[in-house]
Amino acid sequence: MQGVVKSYDPGTGDGVVIRETDLAEFDLADGALDGSVFRMLRQGQRVLFALDEDQRATSLSLGSEVDMGTPDLD
Repeated sequence: MQGVVKSYDPGTGDGVVIRETDLAEFDLADGALDGSVFRMLRQGQRVLFALDEDQRATSLSLGSEVDMGTPDLD
């Protein structure tokens, strides 16, 4: 599923992701960035994620700007 980073604390690794389909909020799971291209996240960044058994966001990867219809600025 795709979402947007609402908040992220690089010191603690705590953060919240908002799912785009229904605006539900999910806390980041411990190690949510392990094995991903991310070293940190920024507010408003689009990400793809899965939910773990505790309904926390995990397995983060780069989200698609194309899916959101980002306008072509050329």
